[in-house]
Formats: sequence, structure tokens, C-alpha cells
Amino acid sequence: MKRKSIPLLLLAIIFFACNSNGKKEANAIEFKNVNQRLAKSFSDLKRLDTFKIELTGRKPEEMVLNFTIKNADGKEIYNTKIKGTELLGSTDPNVDLSKEKDQIIFLKTIADDFFSDDNFLEPAVMPEDKADNYTPDKALYEELKKSGLNGFKYRLGKENNIYIAWSEKEQKVKIYYNCC
Repeated sequence: MKRKSIPLLLLAIIFFACNSNGKKEANAIEFKNVNQRLAKSFSDLKRLDTFKIELTGRKPEEMVLNFTIKNADGKEIYNTKIKGTELLGSTDPNVDLSKEKDQIIFLKTIADDFFSDDNFLEPAVMPEDKADNYTPDKALYEELKKSGLNGFKYRLGKENNIYIAWSEKEQKVKIYYNCC
């Protein structure tokens, strides 16, 4: 009789253990940090750089979006950390982000869409493009026209996109355009 009750007891324990936490609060959102990598040509047209985005933290005020680029040799050539509060503070005022749940969803959406195809600019600057008031470094802009290297853009807010590219002359990643 004891042998038959042990498997039943184990089965009951497993059933209750699986179901006790199985019900989630209706307003609870499943949180999973964003951690993506992608290989693209950036600092060298013949070799791939590694782009990495990571969103950490559980509450909007603790969340940080960490973006890095490493060249083909594994050397970090770009790193920026953007606080979640910075991204929330410069968004469209028509978007209702009064609830923490909506803020987290918004930040995760930004992180998930960070590597969309539209953000990879091949080449960074077209030969016929002309620098304008949104070009902080005109010399870099002209260098990019000649080198044909690729660029990348990311958003800091509703009307604030940062365009970056590799400067062969200065051997570092620089902002070449900052606009809407």
C-alpha cells in the first residue's frame, strides 16, 4: 500500500507546485531583460562588427539600455548607457506612460526595435548628400562620403536621433548627424 501512495503523493506535489505560481496577476507583465547581438559591417567594409544591446533593470527608474559595438578583433569601439528615465522623459507627450506597466512595455519596445533594418545606414552618407545644420562634424561627414563606411542611428527621444559612424582618420566612432 505504501508503494502505491508515494507516486500519487509525488504527483500531487508536482501538480500543486506547478499550479500555485501558474496563475499570474492580470496586470502583471512578464519581465525578461533584452539582450541582443548582431554582426554588421561598420568600421570596416570587409569585416563584421558586433552590435550588442542590453536592457537591464526591473523598474523604469532602474532600467538602463547599454549599447556597445566591438570591431572584428573584439575591441570595444563604442559604448553608451541610456537611462530608462531619459528615454521616457523625451517621448511624445500624446503617449500615455502614466502607468509603470506601460513605461516598461515602452522601454522594452525601444530595445527590441533597436536593431531594426532602418537603423543600419549603408552607406552612412551618400556621395550626393550635403551637410546641414544638424551635422556637428562637417569634416567627418565629408570623410564618410569618401570612405563609404556604414552608419547606425538610434533614438534618444521623440525628435532626437543620433547617427554614428567610424572615423578612419580619428580611429573612433563619432556622431556625424543629430536630428529629428
